[in-house]
Amino acid sequence: MKSLLAALALAAPCVFSSWAHAAELAPKPLYRDPVFDGAADVSIVFDRAAHLWKMFYTNRRATMTLPDPDDVEWVHGTAIGIAVSSDGVHWHYQGTAAFPKACTDVTLWAPDVLYENGTYHMWLTVVPGIFHRWGAPGSQARIAHLTSTDLSTWNCAGDVTLGTGSVIDPSVMKLGQGYRMWYKDEHAQSRILAADSPDLRTWTKVGDKPVNPTHGEGPVAFRFKGHYWLIADVWKGLIVLRSEDALNWTEQPGYILGTPGRTATDRAMGQHPDVVVDGERAFIYYFVHQKNEAEAAADPRWNQRTVIQVAELVYKDGRLVVDRDAPLRFRLHAPSP
Repeated sequence: MKSLLAALALAAPCVFSSWAHAAELAPKPLYRDPVFDGAADVSIVFDRAAHLWKMFYTNRRATMTLPDPDDVEWVHGTAIGIAVSSDGVHWHYQGTAAFPKACTDVTLWAPDVLYENGTYHMWLTVVPGIFHRWGAPGSQARIAHLTSTDLSTWNCAGDVTLGTGSVIDPSVMKLGQGYRMWYKDEHAQSRILAADSPDLRTWTKVGDKPVNPTHGEGPVAFRFKGHYWLIADVWKGLIVLRSEDALNWTEQPGYILGTPGRTATDRAMGQHPDVVVDGERAFIYYFVHQKNEAEAAADPRWNQRTVIQVAELVYKDGRLVVDRDAPLRFRLHAPSP
């Protein structure tokens, strides 16, 4: 009996270690860019060769102090930042992505990454320069398509042509034998539209009507609990749409992450998310402006800073709900080959 107890005692640390390794408490903030403190618009993908999760994000120059409070130069001239994680919980800065100059520019926003048959595809919002006002002449954006086999070296694969002047914030999902992209069309009064492709290179709009009449940006589409979901940033929280066919959508009442959290660095609405579905659980990674933090009282530019947070999406009575204040323990698992 004593030998059995001794064996159990010796095994206990291993059991605890295994459990702790499997589920870590997510910090707040989850991630902060160490250079410009303006991480936003994340896209998370598993690096199959390195066995790491990678976060690609808009790297806003939030530490800039500009004399004109209306000057938006700090949201331009942005590279795409990269952070890495072994578990999806603890993230470390890895620098910025290197893209071919032939198909990109100095202002890069809102990457979306999809892995398909040995190739990583990225759709990237490209703005032709640095501008000081929203909607300035010549600032019309486009979506560039890039490909990579290692998430480090990227090749130009052409622009997404949709017959409209300014499109941003793509989200691509495989549907059957084809693919669907949701995006913000700034010439459609900033609403979310969709386009289909048989090969990830040629795209055809799915009609001229938006998926929902609400103005918004940063859509993310995914499948969870037997339904298709589309979440988008509508600047008062995130709208949630549900569908059985990824074409006809029903709007969920209210908004998620619209009410500020109670924990430091999470005390503003959640914006422009990505979602990672891991088996029976789903996690929403979103950014939060720091305008309601203590530092903002002394620094009028502190509101420019943004951090990344994470919360769990819970399926309840046909809806997705989020408790951003609840302690969250999890670990992302590698996707199936």
